[in-house]
Amino acid sequence: MLIKLTGGAVYDPASGIDGAKQDIYIQDGRIVDKPVGDFKVDKEYDLKGKVVMSGAIDMHTHIGGGKGNIARTLLPEDHRADPVARTDITRSGCGHAMPSTFVTGYRYAEMGYTAGFEPAVLPVNARQAHMEMADIPILDKGGYVLLGSDDYLLRMLTAKKDQKAINDYVAFTMQAAKAIGVKVVNPGGISAFKFNQRKLELDEQNSHYGVTPREILKSLATAVKELGITHPLHVHGCNLGVPGNMNTTLDTIQGIGGLPMHLTHIQFHSYGTEGDFKFSSGAAAIAEAVNKNKNITIDVGQILFGQTVTASGDNMRQHANHKHASPNKWVTMDIECDAGCGVVPFKYKDKNFVNALQWAIGLETFLLVDDPWRIFLTTDHPNGAPFTSYPHLIRLLMDRSFRNDVLSTIHPEAQKMTTLASIEREYSLQEIAIMTRAGAARLIGLQDRGGLSAGNWADITVYTDNADRQLMFEKPDYVFKDGELVVVDGKVIHTKWGTTHVVKPEFDASLEKDLQKYFDRFLTMKLGNFKISDDEITEDGRGSLTVHPLKGDVA
Repeated sequence: MLIKLTGGAVYDPASGIDGAKQDIYIQDGRIVDKPVGDFKVDKEYDLKGKVVMSGAIDMHTHIGGGKGNIARTLLPEDHRADPVARTDITRSGCGHAMPSTFVTGYRYAEMGYTAGFEPAVLPVNARQAHMEMADIPILDKGGYVLLGSDDYLLRMLTAKKDQKAINDYVAFTMQAAKAIGVKVVNPGGISAFKFNQRKLELDEQNSHYGVTPREILKSLATAVKELGITHPLHVHGCNLGVPGNMNTTLDTIQGIGGLPMHLTHIQFHSYGTEGDFKFSSGAAAIAEAVNKNKNITIDVGQILFGQTVTASGDNMRQHANHKHASPNKWVTMDIECDAGCGVVPFKYKDKNFVNALQWAIGLETFLLVDDPWRIFLTTDHPNGAPFTSYPHLIRLLMDRSFRNDVLSTIHPEAQKMTTLASIEREYSLQEIAIMTRAGAARLIGLQDRGGLSAGNWADITVYTDNADRQLMFEKPDYVFKDGELVVVDGKVIHTKWGTTHVVKPEFDASLEKDLQKYFDRFLTMKLGNFKISDDEITEDGRGSLTVHPLKGDVA
């Protein structure tokens, strides 16, 4: 079947196309060149006056894993029917802050998203995370495996194992957990919390292992680079949410020695200590450092006002923040020898000085980082806000007048502590397409997504151009997933199943001999059960496995 999308204004940064009017042809799920000679179009869509982009990609969203299920259990009052239904019936198939799997897929697709990546797949729980993500309709998905506070790695670093041994362990774990990247959360800090340390600075030793966060970051960033993994080490740094942590972030950027590194939800790591409240914005200094250091990429983790729930592997910081829980209930837990977890409900308030300045800090960061290819649109769903708030965030970035109108309503002292009103920049449609499509695909290493050139899978979103960018991005006219029409006028009309994106770096199989002994002695799971086979991802017929090449490999 040949489908033709006619006359839309195409924004395809991956191909250097910035609003040019052109036709797009789809056949067998992929975008193809215009056929030569006589040909028959089976279905045509007139897109004159429409905006055409590839399907959006959320490169950091908590959509699979144990902490999400804990959040759902902790907040039964959150699981109300869709507000559009205007009913007070409480049921498990919904949810605002942490929606169910089905609702997650539907709401993402209804905004024009076709892929989402879980940023913290705990190896011991990876099977559950993939099963949960497999239950999300329409979206492609993938995960970054969580390392850095696991006992085995910390033992290796304590024993001064060479880099090759660490590389083998990272590669083994990525294959076992079916991952496309590597994540570290509060490097060493989750472990340190278990030994009663309540903070861990970048160069402070874990009291049990004698290893510093800086050593962990360097060893893992080196492993990711040497293994040829496209996505840089994905780093949730030390001292999340702590006033003055901007200095830790700046030190982390300088101390990585030029290795590729992605700093996630950087808004939560960009705080100073100036002013009467001893809390200030470090966004300008962070943005300057990002602009200068081309090895660094970031996503923002924007907070938006309203009720949500914070769910993180950073049990150290979640325990410290539990006193701010709203409603007043929370969970912090240990997870064997691997990591931990903390779930704290939270309501961000525009009249609260700290929350208001957090909001401004995130927007300052977006607007002060020069290169849209190295900054990405996230709320760290659900930590800063639910992902359904993205259209509102996009309007804040694209409409200075609207941004300043909102700024004028927040806590007056926070208004005085931000330079946001003086920043004239407004994001363009092309820059939005970079942040949410082409740039995200390039950062993760997706070979045939995030663009509209021939050969790419036909993940395509069509919007009606509207000066109110929130309304525009809330309700696409059409969304195609792998060439199939799944959304019309902002509503799902057809359900299909996406693929799971992974990489498979090689490792020395002799590593498993030592791992076998370790598992038998210390863990409740056998090594054979720890490893997820390919057919477990695809066995129910709902999805497929897409293996992407490593750097230097031929696709």
